[in-house]
Amino acid sequence: MNSVMTLLKSHRSIRKFTEKPLADGMLEQLVSAAQGASSSNHVQAYSIIRVTDPENLAKLMALSGDQAYIQQAAEFLVFCADMKRNTEAAARTGIEPTMGMTEQLLVSTIDTALVAQNLTIAAESEGLGVVYIGGVRNNPEAISELLRLPEHVYPVFGMCLGYPDQDPDVKPRLPLATVLKQDYYDAQHDPVLIEQYDSEMERYYQARTGGNKSSNWSQSMAPMFSGKLRPHMRDFLISQGFAMK
Repeated sequence: MNSVMTLLKSHRSIRKFTEKPLADGMLEQLVSAAQGASSSNHVQAYSIIRVTDPENLAKLMALSGDQAYIQQAAEFLVFCADMKRNTEAAARTGIEPTMGMTEQLLVSTIDTALVAQNLTIAAESEGLGVVYIGGVRNNPEAISELLRLPEHVYPVFGMCLGYPDQDPDVKPRLPLATVLKQDYYDAQHDPVLIEQYDSEMERYYQARTGGNKSSNWSQSMAPMFSGKLRPHMRDFLISQGFAMK
């Protein structure tokens, strides 16, 4: 296993950061490296908002679930799916752009996730740590107003970035056989593998919390399917020009 694969398999979410800032030009280097991510038809449908204003950081923390590391990390970035540039580029060719297609939403969201993961890998290769903040979708309208996001742009997630002040264990991943299928979607062995994985995750949570958390992977999925999860997102996306036609 080479050093790149070792790095990828060592990813941990970091929620405690030192006060050490990034060196001048480091963030720009990381973003430039992240731009090497694959992009559907080279649309590069993303923008990254670097937030440094203390008042805005405080507001973002409150709007994103009061996650304190938003203010503590050396950098806080908001990754946005962005079809504004692309719409304007198409219009310059003399056509009337058709907007609001579901594929445009998918492409811009996927592009945003790919560039963010590239940035994560680049950052970790430099000894930095990150944690994604999906909580920016708790209040996307207010955050869009705060960041002055125009139509055809929406905040997908945030990212805290800085030098780690903790060394957590790597969280176990699903068994390879449950995600790598041969020729067809064959899930006949998945129940047994998931049961084993649940036991592994329960041991992980027990060790991480000193016995204060008894849970497993299956139980952690329940909140995603036991109620309405951010039901405001559909209306918000439509209001931003992503009509999902």
